[in-house]
Amino acid sequence: MTTPQKSLSVRIKTMLRAWPQAFEAIAAAAGRLFSPSHDDYPKTGVQPFSGDVPEDHSGQHSP
Repeated sequence: MTTPQKSLSVRIKTMLRAWPQAFEAIAAAAGRLFSPSHDDYPKTGVQPFSGDVPEDHSGQHSP
């Protein structure tokens, strides 16, 4: 076997060994992303906003 072929073979073996680790990391991230949140809401559930809305709806604050 020549050196370039051996080098390619070593690189392919290294990539194949790294594949399960990469897949595990991606699967773990997807699991965290799509899992239910662990927010501590009251027993009555999420409550709607009941505050006062300002007259100026532009979102800019006056100096």
